[in-house]
Amino acid sequence: MASFGDHDEIIKSVSDGPPTHYTVKIESFSLLTKHAIERYETESFEAGGYNWKLVLYPNGNKSKNMKDHVSVYLALADSSSLGPGWEVSLYLILQGKERRFHTVKSGWGFDKFIPTSTFFDASNGYLLEDTCMFGADVFVSKERRSGRGECLSMIKDATSSKHVWKIENFSKLDKESVIRFYPSGTKQGTGTHLSVYLILADPETVSDGTKIFAEFTIRIFYQLQGRHIAGKVTKWFTRTSLENGWVKYVSMVYLTQPNSGLLLKDVCLVEADVCVHGITSAL
Repeated sequence: MASFGDHDEIIKSVSDGPPTHYTVKIESFSLLTKHAIERYETESFEAGGYNWKLVLYPNGNKSKNMKDHVSVYLALADSSSLGPGWEVSLYLILQGKERRFHTVKSGWGFDKFIPTSTFFDASNGYLLEDTCMFGADVFVSKERRSGRGECLSMIKDATSSKHVWKIENFSKLDKESVIRFYPSGTKQGTGTHLSVYLILADPETVSDGTKIFAEFTIRIFYQLQGRHIAGKVTKWFTRTSLENGWVKYVSMVYLTQPNSGLLLKDVCLVEADVCVHGITSAL
């Protein structure tokens, strides 16, 4: 993980290229705290042949013991392939200070970017109708790319959607279209546990840069007792991360016990309760 720091020195230099500007618009900002989103990373954007990302801590960077402030950083998306001694200079227009990025120090920013009391005060104009924008202009020599950005839309009063499946011939199951089962387990659960995942069934509808923040619960019912086993989690879904769930949802020993009622005549009853709380899309 990149180490971030907050320094006040100003280094004077000359750049012969225009900035690459990236913005992130956040709608329903207050819901980040409600859903315990302590850190948000934007999609990567290119400047001067390097990939960058903005990293936001809405309630302060806890690893730096920050509170009562919004923390904001600019970081190299990937510096692992760069050789020793490499560095690149850039300029953060928001604070008017130049920062040097290299393989040891791949992130710079501001632990105390703005006090939350100032940020949330509507009279200051930073947060209007629970919507705000953060951005950075990155000057890199000979950079000629146009600006990009993204919008994180948190959803007020989000409603959940429930789906129930009666899965017959469970022992012969391969996979379902929205719920994916691994009857013999996968990864660390192979051979010992049932693995269960929620998947985005239509990946072609998810464009590059889109991120979906969803809370979901998956239940398997005891068919004779009116009870269920449940797992609940909140995860980000993207084009490259289409499924999330549990490697070890329930042990196969317990699932297949004749008296458990989870698997009755090779039939299993499963429910998925899904609620989308936020979507990031490109601007």
